[in-house]
Amino acid sequence: MQAFTVHQGLVAPMDRANVDTDAIIPKQFLKSIARSGFGPNLFDEWRYLDKGEPGQDIASRKPNPDFVLNQPRYQGASILLARKNFGCGSSREHAPWALEQYGFRCIIAPSFADIFFNNCFKNGLLPIQLDEAVVARLFDEVAAFPGYKLTIDLPRQVIVKGDGQEIPFDVQAFRKYCLVNGFDDIGLTLRHADKIKAFEAERIARMPWLAQKLAG
Repeated sequence: MQAFTVHQGLVAPMDRANVDTDAIIPKQFLKSIARSGFGPNLFDEWRYLDKGEPGQDIASRKPNPDFVLNQPRYQGASILLARKNFGCGSSREHAPWALEQYGFRCIIAPSFADIFFNNCFKNGLLPIQLDEAVVARLFDEVAAFPGYKLTIDLPRQVIVKGDGQEIPFDVQAFRKYCLVNGFDDIGLTLRHADKIKAFEAERIARMPWLAQKLAG
């Protein structure tokens, strides 16, 4: 998993409340568990005028010019500004996969659905929850200033605006540790690879008949 320390990025505004995971990545794209290739279908039903299907050539699609991510000023955005209850609906882990594979590193919103919130941390995305009034001011600033960027400093737990103003945010210590070090669940386990190998060797030495069963 890609580590997250300090990230500066262009901000794209998703000015809708209750964006659910089926809107983030529609159900027809859930057939794959390869954890790759979902970025082109992020927000598929809003992003394109035609219906998308797995394996479809993206170059043949008809983009919706009114959708925020298709507007030239937001091309290359890596920070998503959203309204309350972002990521509600089903618990599909494909939703943070699609957001991360599109290029987003951070999502800022007044609130998130619990399962989506947890899945973000497990997949290298940083969800930041801020007061609704603070988020509303950020929406106003994004609209007023093309090319609006923010710097997310996770070690210091602050968002730094272009004028130097800082907005503090909370993050649970263990989740912060995992993101800063780039540890997903597998990465956390592999920190103990030497101990795991030593345990397996000792177990085989005590019960050599296991080796035949494992080989079979």
